[in-house]
Amino acid sequence: MRFDVITLFPEFIRQAMAIGVVGRALDRKIIALDCWNPRDYTEDNYRTVDDRPYGGGPGMVFMIEPLRRAVQAARAVAPGNPVILLSPQGARFDQSRASSMAAGSGAIFVCGRYEGLDQRFVDHYVDEELSIGDFVLSGGELPALAVIDAVTRLLPGVLHTDASAIEDSFMDGTLDCPHYTRPEKSEEGEVPAVLLSGNHALIARWRRKQSLGATWLRRPDLLTQLNLNKVDQALLLEFMDEHKAKIGVQ
Repeated sequence: MRFDVITLFPEFIRQAMAIGVVGRALDRKIIALDCWNPRDYTEDNYRTVDDRPYGGGPGMVFMIEPLRRAVQAARAVAPGNPVILLSPQGARFDQSRASSMAAGSGAIFVCGRYEGLDQRFVDHYVDEELSIGDFVLSGGELPALAVIDAVTRLLPGVLHTDASAIEDSFMDGTLDCPHYTRPEKSEEGEVPAVLLSGNHALIARWRRKQSLGATWLRRPDLLTQLNLNKVDQALLLEFMDEHKAKIGVQ
């Protein structure tokens, strides 16, 4: 899989991608990464990439020419990959989208800056717009890093075990269950006894119940999108009763 990033800050992307899970994927050549700086595709001595907006208004606008040339250069080495603009106007990126991207060959990410991009560039060269949330950042670099990380960890051989990705939050539409490790007892409490039982069926049942319960408590909107089977419904009701008893609600 190959990722290309159109950015004014290529070193920021390269440094962030060199560590952790993505860094290991790069070292193992599971993914390839390259950055393209629009300033390298300007024709004036000042390497200008922005100008004042037509019609007036605050801020500056990313010019079409350096962006076009940078994308054309990236497309020359990755001709089949889609051009994706990171934008608050885009479709919401989620785990389902990460999974579908992981089945592809990669993407060319465009990281905007300033007040925005010349719309003609968006209309003619962008295949898709993606957003990581309803908020505004100074540029598209952080969203691009988030998308690359989310997609890379789903690729075979990236994590120590493929089961780690399968059991992540959102993979089945619910949040993850709580996790515990040594010591068994601490000043902050004890590990739930079921996790020490060695009974894998009971452990799986407890984890599923906690996953459903965490989703009910923290992201009830996700539950409305799921078609829970009878077993899951019973587990959720059990969690809800236990939670209400714990906080003293009748």
